[in-house]
Amino acid sequence: MSCPESLSFQFLKLQDESPQDLCQYKGKVILVVNTASYCGFTSQYEGLEKIYAQYKDQGFVILGFPSNDFGKQEPGSNKEISDFCFNTYGVKFPMFAKSSVSGKDANPLFKLLVEKSGTKPKWNFYKYLIDKEGNVVDSFSSITSPTSKKITSKIEALIKNSH
Repeated sequence: MSCPESLSFQFLKLQDESPQDLCQYKGKVILVVNTASYCGFTSQYEGLEKIYAQYKDQGFVILGFPSNDFGKQEPGSNKEISDFCFNTYGVKFPMFAKSSVSGKDANPLFKLLVEKSGTKPKWNFYKYLIDKEGNVVDSFSSITSPTSKKITSKIEALIKNSH
């Protein structure tokens, strides 16, 4: 299986800024989330980590993209963000270096997510769901909890649906 368009990107890993090819996640169900350390929704890291732990062995991954786009709620350096995520929430899912996720400066993955879903992130912790073939199949607002049935039922359906 060649790398789908939605994963044909490289980003720097949050922890050590080493380049990461998103193609390594092809064939998985993916939840892409733009994150921030100082947001009313920051506690969603807990729910994200919970569903990551629950489904990761079934071909599911979460990709976190810290961004300072909304309310300047991610002012820290990559190292500060990494330490916060790990020390406060025990985040183990892949996180990438801080980047823009909205407007003309949005990183290329988010530009593609917006184009394919027809919806742009309106705040921190906006979520996009990508199926095993790399298709953007759904998006969820910041107020939708990662552990809500609305999200988990779709993840479970996509995990079971193998072509």
